[in-house]
Amino acid sequence: MTPTPRRNHRAVRTAGAGAAALLALSACSSSGSHSSSTKPDSSASGRLSGTVTVFAAASLQESFTALGKQFEKAHPGTMVTFSFGGSDSLAASITGGAPADVFASASPKTMKIVTDAGDASGTPVTFARNQLEIATLPGNPHRVGSLKDLTDKDLKVVLCAQEVPCGAAAQKALAASKLKLTPVSYEQDVKAALTKVELKEADAAVVYKTDVHAAGDKVEGVEFPESADAVNEYPITLLKGTQNTETAKAFIALVRSAEGQTVLTGAGFLKP
Repeated sequence: MTPTPRRNHRAVRTAGAGAAALLALSACSSSGSHSSSTKPDSSASGRLSGTVTVFAAASLQESFTALGKQFEKAHPGTMVTFSFGGSDSLAASITGGAPADVFASASPKTMKIVTDAGDASGTPVTFARNQLEIATLPGNPHRVGSLKDLTDKDLKVVLCAQEVPCGAAAQKALAASKLKLTPVSYEQDVKAALTKVELKEADAAVVYKTDVHAAGDKVEGVEFPESADAVNEYPITLLKGTQNTETAKAFIALVRSAEGQTVLTGAGFLKP
């Protein structure tokens, strides 16, 4: 079981996904020292400052880490910290009082947990979409070519837990195909499912295209047509109780901007 996400107080490091886009973007960004202040800048210049804490779905780790670094470069004196994990666990943490400024979920259903609890400020907006893909061992030694192939009893297959967006999407694709699949384990977020394949503890896993992309040559991706019927929308929202409203809003604006979309699509996400 993935533990309840804890607030990460370290500045984010640029991830591989979207790095090429960031190299071009960084050329037009200003530079400066970071500030550990958690309060917004109140100077006459109105310059953004302080820390923004973002709770984000595990599948966003590479692209959001890259965007966080870009944000810090563009706004000296700011710091973006992240907690990545299963969207359902993150939503439960938020409604349980965990301090955060922004929530980016892998599905409207898990976002609804937060909005129904009255913890969102404003209406969540979809900023990206993601599609499923099968991750197999490098070289695809078991010759997996379809979703149906995963039902082979000799294959060790891993799925995300059904309450997690990637798991719900996988179940939707299986139901549409009238297939039944008994995995060797259900994982609490998509990165955990992918890791099982990377460590050769499983032969295949149903994850997102973005995760296969981020894994590079550690896995091989197999597309399947049923995934088109189970595309997840990713909403983002400002959270109530934030201590740094303007800086949090600016980070959301970056995610939704042309620059943000370049990073996201470069990581394999679909446009909203």
